Amino acid sequence: MIPLFSAVVLGAASSTALAASGEMIPPENAARFAGQDGMVCGKVEKARYAEGSEGQPTFLHMGGAFPRHAFSARIAGSNRDKFNFPLETLEGKTVCVIGKIRRDASRAEIEVTAPSGLKLANIK
Repeated sequence: MIPLFSAVVLGAASSTALAASGEMIPPENAARFAGQDGMVCGKVEKARYAEGSEGQPTFLHMGGAFPRHAFSARIAGSNRDKFNFPLETLEGKTVCVIGKIRRDASRAEIEVTAPSGLKLANIK
């Protein structure tokens, strides 16, 4: 029983260290870091401007095909003008999303408020 408890404690400590250290978190693991600042990196499977939704957000879905994705970056419509390119052009590209990771239903999400929250990644 003690070895199992130790393994769980060590696993939890390494997960917390991963988020705090600026390490890349795969979209599929992002929900484990809810409530923490982190950097989630992966391929944008779908970029969608929800013009008819409240706040007119743009979503960058990662970690699987929409609607079964594991993670979303959400950019409010009021922040779209801060980006000097159409956010939809990120579809198919590998990006890192930086910010506070939150849970939204069964998925993780980061609200991106400025261009500094998105980085193109050099992941092969």
